[in-house]
Amino acid sequence: MNDVKCECRHVNPHGTVLCESCGRVLDEESNDNKLLDMRYEGTARRSQTYNKTIIDKIWNFFSSVKVGVWLIVITLVASAIGTIFPQEMYIPPTMPAELYYEEEYGWAGKLYYTLGFHNLYSSWWYLILIASIGISLVICSLDRVVPLYRALKTQKVERHEGFLKRQRIFGITNVAGKQIDMETIKKRLAERRFHVREENGSILAEKGRFSRWGPYINHIGLIIFLFGTMLRFVPGMYVDKVLWIREGETKEIPGTNGQYFLKSNGFIFEVYDKEKDKEVFKKALDKVGSVPKNFQTNVTLYEKSEDTLPGEEPKLKKIKDQKIRVNEPLKHNHYALYQVDYKLNELNKMIFKLTKKSDKKEYGTITIDLYDPKQKFDLGNGYTVELMSYFPDFEFDENGKPTTKSRIPNNPAFVFKMITPDKPKGEVSFVAIQQTVEPFGDNTYKMAFAGAETKNVSALTVRKDMTLWVIGIGGIIFMIGVIQGSYWNHRRIWIQKRGDEIWIAAHTNKNWYGLKKDIHSIIKDLGLNEPIDQLQVEKLQNRGETNGPA
Repeated sequence: MNDVKCECRHVNPHGTVLCESCGRVLDEESNDNKLLDMRYEGTARRSQTYNKTIIDKIWNFFSSVKVGVWLIVITLVASAIGTIFPQEMYIPPTMPAELYYEEEYGWAGKLYYTLGFHNLYSSWWYLILIASIGISLVICSLDRVVPLYRALKTQKVERHEGFLKRQRIFGITNVAGKQIDMETIKKRLAERRFHVREENGSILAEKGRFSRWGPYINHIGLIIFLFGTMLRFVPGMYVDKVLWIREGETKEIPGTNGQYFLKSNGFIFEVYDKEKDKEVFKKALDKVGSVPKNFQTNVTLYEKSEDTLPGEEPKLKKIKDQKIRVNEPLKHNHYALYQVDYKLNELNKMIFKLTKKSDKKEYGTITIDLYDPKQKFDLGNGYTVELMSYFPDFEFDENGKPTTKSRIPNNPAFVFKMITPDKPKGEVSFVAIQQTVEPFGDNTYKMAFAGAETKNVSALTVRKDMTLWVIGIGGIIFMIGVIQGSYWNHRRIWIQKRGDEIWIAAHTNKNWYGLKKDIHSIIKDLGLNEPIDQLQVEKLQNRGETNGPA
């Protein structure tokens, strides 16, 4: 498309409304009495000029402020829905997510899981929303800031009369036979921190131009902030996992790619003493009876040796011992492990005795590790017990068959096959807590419960965040933009001598009262008329309160 050449010989890009140099209105059909829209200095914005190619259409879509607002609204609504129920990473590891949400929250939980809100913040469509907001911010900024910067940089001191007349603040003073002290005007402008330019007797006084870039500084801050949040989905940049570890157990720390291991040397749980601490916690102790004073996990941190071969049992190198308490995490190499929860006396092993029902004679004892059960136990003298099935968290399904809700032994149940010299084919028995079922008739032998071993379990949150500095920089830049755009404003005053008249026009992006106050102090006692606020006069005329300025 052809550029537009103004009468002042300045060549403007196609779509320009006001000449970038002299301010003349280039649209010949424009209403001469209407005040000028100075938001973007009448510059040619790409989104309002080109709409032919697919790139133009994509650019125009994302350059719309309405589209940007709707993207933010949709993202905020989705984020709010994601907080109704806990995210999958925060639910107890006792059962699969699809069962947990339905069991805990009914049909609403099932719908929540089906729609993917259980893992919202790492879902592909949520990431697309975040990326779309970032694209919208970039395109919105470029579509406006580049032509605005060019127009402000190119503006001349002398402006077209149509430009001056259609400013909101405008006034004319006939100075025939009068001597106007322009030097005093320039001095007063400089005292009020205006940058003064003079050309052929005309004056352009300007200050606070940098405030016009405040919204775009905001956009830069938001873009960096969004970039920081999206970095959290890059492997190795962000970890937020929960590690459940039992006393004496050594486990790989999640999120470390097998580099670090943790061993629990013991869990300590202390409560406030009702006698010693009654003065301080009397109300709490009287109300609940027991208040936790301290719960900590004594751990050893290990690192996998570099000479460990693939598929080989990891060779561990001790790094350090530490006591992890609430707000006293273990920290190493950008990782931090926080004590967040615990579970006391979780079942670890169960002990059974093979017993003859008629005379209660015992033929041996077996110990079942509930986390790594053996399949066969040889008791000697022809007596053997086979573990046919194991249900750590036993329940009956909808068809009446035994199943398990999770791998945690909250309610263990077993199917035993007892082989004895007098029963070489064996007898089958289903054994659960306080429940024994003999599915093939009355048995001669039974597995009698003889005891259990328990262990305390610690819940540790594993955190690593390499994105905080990016998010922090984005937040700081955003606040700089807020301050820049909120506490300063861009003010311009044009003073031109045309024949026997002095024309004064002024514009600001906000705080018109402050601009009027500046003009009053500058022309005071110099014989110049106060320029009028044409918008205010227009409103009064519309209400029939005045016929216009005197």
